[in-house]
Amino acid sequence: MADYREIITKAVVAKGRKFTKANYTISPPHHPSSILGCWIINHKYEARKVGKKEVEVSGSFDMNVWYSHHDNTKTSVATERVDYRDTLKLHYRDPDCMDDRQVIANVLQQPNCVEAVISKKGNKILVTTEREFQVDVIGETKIWVEVHEKQADDDDYDFEEELSDSELEDINPDFLTADEGSE
Repeated sequence: MADYREIITKAVVAKGRKFTKANYTISPPHHPSSILGCWIINHKYEARKVGKKEVEVSGSFDMNVWYSHHDNTKTSVATERVDYRDTLKLHYRDPDCMDDRQVIANVLQQPNCVEAVISKKGNKILVTTEREFQVDVIGETKIWVEVHEKQADDDDYDFEEELSDSELEDINPDFLTADEGSE
C-alpha cells in the first residue's frame, strides 16, 4: 500500500523568452564618410517580476562606432550609452506557486551590432542591434511524492552502509550559506 507526502520545494514556476531587434541613432561630432566598424561593450542588466505574467529586464550597454570623416582622411570613435527595458511574457505558470519573486535571467544572445549605416542627410549613424533573453521565475510549490514501505526481503533498501573517515572529512558542513536559507 502506498502513502503520499506533500513536500514544499523551490522550483521553476514560470518561464519566458524574448528576442529584440532595436534601432538607435548616433550623432557624431563630424560628418561620417564611411563606417569602419561597430561593436557593443559593457553590457549590464537585471531582471524583476512585474505583475503575475511578466518579467522586466532592464539594462544598458555602450555602443561604439568607428568611422572615417573629412573625406576618409581621419577616423574617430563615436560612443553612445544605451539604456533599454524588455518586457518578457511568462509562458508557463505553476498555479500552486506560493512565492515567486526570485528571477533568473540568462542572456541567450549578447547585444550585438547587426548593421551600421550613415543616414541620408549624412550627419548621423543609424545602428541596428539585436539581443535575446530567457528568464526563469523560481518559487515555492508543493509536490506530492509516493512513499513505499520497506519490504523485508527487498535488497534495494540496504541502508546499513557506513561512511569511511575520509568520506566524512570531505563533507562541507557550511554548504548552505545564511543568505540561501532566508530566501
